[in-house]
Amino acid sequence: MSTKRYSEADLRALIEPYGNPMVAVVEGRVSAVNEAYLALIGLPRERVEGRSVLDFVQPEERSRLAERYRLLEAGTPLDSRTQVYQVPCAGGATREVALYATRLSLEDGAGALLLNCLPLMDRPPEMSVAERLVETSAGLVTAHSEDAVRRVALKGLEAAGFRARLLRWDGERLCARDGGPLPDDVALGLESLSDGRPVFGGADQAAPTHVYLPVGGPQAEVLWVQGPWLAPRHGSALTLFAKVVGAALTDARVQADGARSRWEMEAVAQVARFVAQPVPPSLEDFLSRVAELLQGSAAALHVSAQQGGALGLVTHVGLADVVRDGGHAERLTGLLARAVAESGEGVLSDEAQEAALSELSSGKLARAAMAPLTRGGTVCGSLQVLRGPGRAFDTRDVRLLGTLAELLVALMEQRRLRAEASRQLAETRLLLDLARTTSGVLETSSILDVASDFLVHLLDVSNCYIMLYDEGTKLLRGAAASAAHRDFFRTVVLPLHGDGLAARVARERQPIAIEDVGAIAGGYDTDLVQRFGEKALLALPLTSREELIGVVVVDDTRRPRSFGPELIELAEATCGQLALSIANARLYESLWASYAELAATRAEMVKRERLAALGELSAIVAHEVRNPLGVIFNAVASLRRLLEPGGDAAMLLDILGEESDRLNRIVGDLLDYTRPRDPVLQHEDLGRVLQDSLEAARAQGGGADRPVVIRSDVEPGLPPVPMDRRLIRQALVNVAVNAIQSMPQGGMVQVRARREQHAGKEHLRIDVADQGPGIPVELLHRVFEPFFTTKAQGTGLGLAVVKRILEEHRGEIAVDSIPGRGTTFTFRLPLSQPPAFP
Repeated sequence: MSTKRYSEADLRALIEPYGNPMVAVVEGRVSAVNEAYLALIGLPRERVEGRSVLDFVQPEERSRLAERYRLLEAGTPLDSRTQVYQVPCAGGATREVALYATRLSLEDGAGALLLNCLPLMDRPPEMSVAERLVETSAGLVTAHSEDAVRRVALKGLEAAGFRARLLRWDGERLCARDGGPLPDDVALGLESLSDGRPVFGGADQAAPTHVYLPVGGPQAEVLWVQGPWLAPRHGSALTLFAKVVGAALTDARVQADGARSRWEMEAVAQVARFVAQPVPPSLEDFLSRVAELLQGSAAALHVSAQQGGALGLVTHVGLADVVRDGGHAERLTGLLARAVAESGEGVLSDEAQEAALSELSSGKLARAAMAPLTRGGTVCGSLQVLRGPGRAFDTRDVRLLGTLAELLVALMEQRRLRAEASRQLAETRLLLDLARTTSGVLETSSILDVASDFLVHLLDVSNCYIMLYDEGTKLLRGAAASAAHRDFFRTVVLPLHGDGLAARVARERQPIAIEDVGAIAGGYDTDLVQRFGEKALLALPLTSREELIGVVVVDDTRRPRSFGPELIELAEATCGQLALSIANARLYESLWASYAELAATRAEMVKRERLAALGELSAIVAHEVRNPLGVIFNAVASLRRLLEPGGDAAMLLDILGEESDRLNRIVGDLLDYTRPRDPVLQHEDLGRVLQDSLEAARAQGGGADRPVVIRSDVEPGLPPVPMDRRLIRQALVNVAVNAIQSMPQGGMVQVRARREQHAGKEHLRIDVADQGPGIPVELLHRVFEPFFTTKAQGTGLGLAVVKRILEEHRGEIAVDSIPGRGTTFTFRLPLSQPPAFP
């Protein structure tokens, strides 16, 4: 090892003059190289210096040399023997060099290696070509597809200095795989393919310029090779290489076929699992799955409506962006469906079909594969998958599509059976629902709604209408209908003496059918027929124990139809059960009304007994309280007369007087609330009652001391109202006083009286509205409770008394309040009650 210490400049100056390649290595990286080394590897200096020295050795040597360099850095002595290495050069070539290594010391104390490379003599070209072909043959092992095998073979020949192309036999002629023109002497390629031996070409030259090598393989291919060093003596090596390529192609095809078979099995199993779901998928979902498996852009299903009939488009997927409407989709896929129907087997689209497909789809679709759907050996439909102008389908796709078509037939049969089972189950459920409703539900409206929907499904009609007979008015009133017209039909009223279909059936008590409404001029309700668009009608009576209950009318808006005897018989039986259920429901409703009336009477008796007991107690309390109150009133009056007090004493006497008076009012209100009374009803002039009540309310409520305006508005022509004048006056006064007291800053009390229909009867309605602060929503439901009040001086009995008075008049009171805007109390008194209660 030299003892001199070198700088980087010294190293560069040391190696530059040498004519053989020299490399200086520092810490595993190329520090400096001379021009001879750059010429050897064919790279510029900036792409060499600074990189790892291992980048410039063969890949298979890198791991060993990395470990070797680590040992040298650790102090292992250099081997004095000459080492031979393969140095990679530009263009993929390699050069053998003899390498001599020397250790040098650097100025910073680190070490460096000086590598002196002596290039060895080049080997014969034939040897390099043979090695390249052997390397290429080894690389074919890693190619797992036919296209990959072809790429590796062509690339290997090009690396060996040859120009190569592959020619394929299509059954009639040789075709260039790269799409370029064929060689002029392509006939030699046919000779090579038929004889199974290499055939040299280039008759215009003294030596051969190219050779045709039979590759064989799955598609009968020929390898055309052109380049130097072609001679018959090299034919065996080239033939061996061609056979290796052919074997690799065959192996790749076997692997591809195996992979394709496994994929097809998995695809079929996947679709079979998809079809075998508890709930069968839709046809659109199945087509989407098929299109995805076959990498198609769209899929279509055609089915014949009847055996042996023409195929019609049922559904499709992927054509939404291609077709304009259903007719366009039918034309686009129909020509392919006809081809399947004619051949009876799976087919690929031909050039004419592809041209038509491309034209109809504006160039978006160009290839198709089709498979027939068969049932019982007869073609009943077709399944087709469409692709764009790219990759074409092949026979393997048709085979797979045929298998999927069988699964589609199974799916369609499964969906048909499921639909049939669902229909039968639905009918059974309808029968059970009707039985459950008619036996367990005793409300007429519920029975009728269920029955109308039930009859639609049971008789396969469009709508069902049920009308009930009103004996008092001799009218047929719409009571129920199927869901589409339910709300409207409840407003329909038909006279029993009319000429319509329902009226005729009600009078004759016999079913009447009109099979074609358009063929006759009358005998039905024209307005209803036009509104519902009815084409056929069937009406049946609802009778129970010879009593008319109503009429059932069913229609068909799709087409005229015949209502056969079996269907009418079934409908009559159902209507008989329905009539019996309605009669039972009416009996139940009548019993329920009787029970309700009995319960109300009992509740009223209990209430009266309680009030009587409370009244007795109140009388005792009033007697015991009012006697001391009289003494207190007299004592306060005497004290004021004798003492003539002033200041605090006068204030205390005032408080004593006010509280005594308040206690007296409480006792009075309690007596009013509990005192049993039967109103004596007389027809009174409401205007005078209102005027008297409002004047009293103004006086009692302090309306004279505050800016309160009281206005009354009585409907003109209002007849005398049956009432107990004294009690109604007390109720109006209580409410009006509350209204006045709710407006300490003043306001307006508006009183309106008018007639209205309420609960089917004519009532007198009186509204008393104020402009006070209103009643909070959470307290509104408690205002009529006894002893509930929001006033500091209130007893909580005023509105309870009002409510009792109204109830004793068989009327009612309601309250509506908007916080911040005021409160309205509404009285309702019947106008048609007798002058006095019994």
